[in-house]
Amino acid sequence: MLAHEFEVGVTPYGQLKIIIINKFIFSFEMRAIFLSNPILLLLRLPSSILLHPPRLLLSHQSVNHLRHRYRYRYCLHCYCCSSTTIVPAMDANIKPSSESPPDHSVGDWFSVPELRLRDHWFTVPLDYYSDAKITVFAREVVAVGKEEQENLPYLLFLQGGPGFESPRPTEASGWIKKACEEYRVILLDQRGTGMSTPVTVSSLAQITSADKQVDYLKHFRADNIVQDAEFIRLRLLPNAGQWTVLGQSYGGFCAVTYLSFAPQGLKQVLLTGGIPPVKKGCTADAVYNECFEQIFHQNEKYYKRYPKDIEVVCEVVSYLAESEGGGVVLPSGGLLTARGLQIIGLSGLGSSTGFERLHYMFERVWDPILVPGAKKSISYFFLKEIENWMAFDTNPLYALMHESIYCQGSASRWSAHRIRKEEKHSRFDAIKALKEGGPILFTGEMVFPWMFDEIHALKPFKDAAHLLAKKKDWPSLYDIAVLNNNKVPVVAAVYYEDMFVNFKLAMGTAKEIAGIRLWVTNEFMHSGLRDGGGDVFDHLLGLLDGRKPLF
Repeated sequence: MLAHEFEVGVTPYGQLKIIIINKFIFSFEMRAIFLSNPILLLLRLPSSILLHPPRLLLSHQSVNHLRHRYRYRYCLHCYCCSSTTIVPAMDANIKPSSESPPDHSVGDWFSVPELRLRDHWFTVPLDYYSDAKITVFAREVVAVGKEEQENLPYLLFLQGGPGFESPRPTEASGWIKKACEEYRVILLDQRGTGMSTPVTVSSLAQITSADKQVDYLKHFRADNIVQDAEFIRLRLLPNAGQWTVLGQSYGGFCAVTYLSFAPQGLKQVLLTGGIPPVKKGCTADAVYNECFEQIFHQNEKYYKRYPKDIEVVCEVVSYLAESEGGGVVLPSGGLLTARGLQIIGLSGLGSSTGFERLHYMFERVWDPILVPGAKKSISYFFLKEIENWMAFDTNPLYALMHESIYCQGSASRWSAHRIRKEEKHSRFDAIKALKEGGPILFTGEMVFPWMFDEIHALKPFKDAAHLLAKKKDWPSLYDIAVLNNNKVPVVAAVYYEDMFVNFKLAMGTAKEIAGIRLWVTNEFMHSGLRDGGGDVFDHLLGLLDGRKPLF
């Protein structure tokens, strides 16, 4: 085998060497630091190094090919934004500077009852191999009196979504109170949410081209969220140590991506309603085929609890269908149609108090008739509540990126919309159900193309949404071979009647994660971590520390 070695200059972490084998295989070795991990592909290698010395003849085309092919297996951060400084993002051996780096700033401690909190801001690369930057925000939370406790282990919380920020604690309660008994909790606003350079209706509107919006939004998936987490870990944890990750729902998807591509940063992982399908292609089709069945059963349970609502919902659908334009104008300027009414199942059918909230909302659907002969109309209260439930105006990233979380090397092609149109799911056709006497079935965690016509906040992004649905070159989010050889302790709460993360698909993925311990329960719904106080979190800790039996 013909091999050539080239010395490429000194970095703060050792001599960098590039090995070219048969002109096809490129490996990078950084002496001393990387003796235990010699094969690294430098995705952020500056052109000044790539072209020096002159005998190292790597074309830009070759470099871009390498970056594209390997960017998610091996990736590097630019630590000081210098064109000659290189720091591997996902190598636990690298230690941060003893001085506070310029890309990390820290706020002062403040208090809520029984907790102390402080804010952290990190300046991170948008895509980890270009110079564009965004800000990522994280909030540190400890029990009162533990601010300076040096041996307190770190726990990173990854919120559900995609496109939703971490909780804002107002007191010590629930799982956060329980976690703060043992951990220093880091509540991460995933990129694009909360205070992490948020993608909002107004901020995204600054990018006027749909193509450029897509070029920006493509960096807001689990792969780059994990890169951000590693960036933060290397700067925040003493001696760049490992931390525990708690992933709720989509946060669990991100945690499995973390297990795939940066397990060296993880001490242990807890998943709550968050085991993703990991096969290549677009797994959204499989997700919706399975989820429509669970959503149907949730509708059945709802109408069994509130049978009179069958007539009420049919009456509302009839009113909307007969209205001019096929719907009623919402307070924001959008249009509430029959199919738009159905999507409130997203909030109403999948959480512990959703049935009650949905029923109480329909109690006030009609305006009272104050003047004899006045026209019947849907109440402002009801229309406003509909918009409050959907939250697309405050968190548009969810609608824009939802189906992409299921894509690896394939386009979603509006998966939920296609699957819903299949004959076997025709019972979700509201007008057809109305003609047959009901009931009208609500839908669940699904995004449809017509939402970008009917929801006012989403209208400006219709073209970008269609481009995202057609996008095929989504990179890998999971490495099944790595998961099969996983060494990180992993525990998961799997909710038997979960409307959002299908039980059957979750169990299939669990078989691919070596060593995972499962707690399968129907005691909680998808919102179990929030609803169960500290019980769900404590149960999972018991699986990790031996308090719960192995069998």
